[in-house]
Amino acid sequence: MKRLSWIGLALTAALAACGRPTDTAKPPPVAAGPLVERDGPIRWNASSGAFELAGKPLKTVKLWTFDGSTEGFVPVGSKIIPAPGTGLSVTVADPTLRSPKGLNVPGGQFPLVLVRLTRTAPAGAWDGALYYSTAHHGEGIGFFGKPVSGADPAVGETTTLIYDMSRQAAGAPDWSQSTIDQIRLDLEDRAGGVFLIRQIAIAANPDPAAIAPAPPPAASAKPAAN
Repeated sequence: MKRLSWIGLALTAALAACGRPTDTAKPPPVAAGPLVERDGPIRWNASSGAFELAGKPLKTVKLWTFDGSTEGFVPVGSKIIPAPGTGLSVTVADPTLRSPKGLNVPGGQFPLVLVRLTRTAPAGAWDGALYYSTAHHGEGIGFFGKPVSGADPAVGETTTLIYDMSRQAAGAPDWSQSTIDQIRLDLEDRAGGVFLIRQIAIAANPDPAAIAPAPPPAASAKPAAN
């Protein structure tokens, strides 16, 4: 009888264990408290679910919000985990983060790439380069952009990186003359940084002057030598 009792208890415990959810990876915790967001020409409107310039929604051809899904974005070595309601947690090991292929974006009509993110842990070397591929060329150092606004956020700061690919850092005017197949974001050059990517969009630019980078300060005149 005792043997049967022990067998019954063992079966009961096994059945109970079968009903328990298995452990799954969880994103790093996001600091509580009010969101610290850097001012910039383009802002995210959570109520309308759109990026806005001067209070007007931008026309987007692609918009990723990562609510419970990676939406086809894939890393190379880095760890990415959807954080429902807040975005995509990225722990940087290798800088490369690629979008899905087959975007079929007419670059001339949609020159802006917008990446709204929060830095949740520090690292040693900001990069922020945006590479892309087309039917005529793959990713390469000859074709990339850098943010004209919003680069290198501090820990706990949210910012919108604005890439104006009509003024890309290398390869212009290739983006404007191409159909974009895929984009690649390189956040940092060293491992260890952690980011929460909240939204990414590819959008039209109704007012290029509004997001033009500020000109460098004029050099002050030096007094003539006596």
